[in-house]
Amino acid sequence: MSKDEEIKKIAKDVKEHQCSLRATCIQAVPGYGNANTEVVFIGEAPGRSEDEQGKPFVGAAGKLLDKLLSTIGLKREDIYITNIVKCRPPGNRDPKPEEVAEHAHFLTQELDIIKPKLIVLLGRHALNRFMPNEKISAVRGKAKRKDNQVYFPIYHPAAALHNPNFSKILEDDFKKIPILLKKIDELSPQVVQSRTKPEAVKITQETLI
Repeated sequence: MSKDEEIKKIAKDVKEHQCSLRATCIQAVPGYGNANTEVVFIGEAPGRSEDEQGKPFVGAAGKLLDKLLSTIGLKREDIYITNIVKCRPPGNRDPKPEEVAEHAHFLTQELDIIKPKLIVLLGRHALNRFMPNEKISAVRGKAKRKDNQVYFPIYHPAAALHNPNFSKILEDDFKKIPILLKKIDELSPQVVQSRTKPEAVKITQETLI
């Protein structure tokens, strides 16, 4: 079975699953994009637009994401994007730990199939799924290697919609993505600092979870 076929099967499983959020949302929202990509973006949970359309990141934050991708020569079709929770929490509230746990196996399956070179964690909820003791304000823009997987935490695009001061930060962090994709294969597990601007890109090996 090809990666595309496996991802389609997971999408079907996501659509058909039952969880504590299914009674209050329109539909479950599986991940979407290129199953053969080098980079996976992980967000929090579907919002109203995503719940209505059945695809991740199709609202205002998704439009900003598309714009940010275009600044580094990428399109939505080049990447894979998903959420830690596949169903919209009521009123767009934060997902509860038990809700994250309910959907954890879907995300694990997605990543096991795609085997991305880089996982971009969008916002604190995605960060805490993999690094529960870290704060997004402290680690954003810094890539970390753990168990041969490189994670790159950055602010969620929605943050820039609420606070324009985050726009430049997000743009600068997105510019690091192609640098990381080119460097990951040759980087050692130790701290490595790139001389390429914008600001130095560091990858550290730490036991974070």
